[in-house]
Amino acid sequence: MSDFKIKFATEADRAFCSDVDAELPEALLKEKLRKNELIIATKDNQPVGYLRLEYLWHKVPFIGLIYVLREYRGQGCGKEILHFLEGYLKLKGHSFLLSSSQADESAPQHWHRSSGFYECGIISALNDGGIGEIFFRKDFNG
Repeated sequence: MSDFKIKFATEADRAFCSDVDAELPEALLKEKLRKNELIIATKDNQPVGYLRLEYLWHKVPFIGLIYVLREYRGQGCGKEILHFLEGYLKLKGHSFLLSSSQADESAPQHWHRSSGFYECGIISALNDGGIGEIFFRKDFNG
């Protein structure tokens, strides 16, 4: 059993969320806290992982950002956050989740594939330097 505890972020987690997701405007951070669209992982009562949930077209769940502090990577934290999110989305009636990674980032691509995602598309030259963005889909069983 893991030592990670996964939960929706609360106002008490605002500083950690803001530090990890520095480009997220304060007003949007506040809204996402209210809507349960930010998830954190803690270990020994300290935040170590973060996920920002987005909805494409206001209905398709999409991982906008998932981040685990470097010293906790490779310990299953990201997969536990994902498992928590899947359970929540299933309760809300969703049957799949989307995510993405830059085409030149092999580690995030590996994480997606090892977490049950499959490649479902690419947008070429979307990012700075002409780097493409690979999109992934994970279907929920049951």
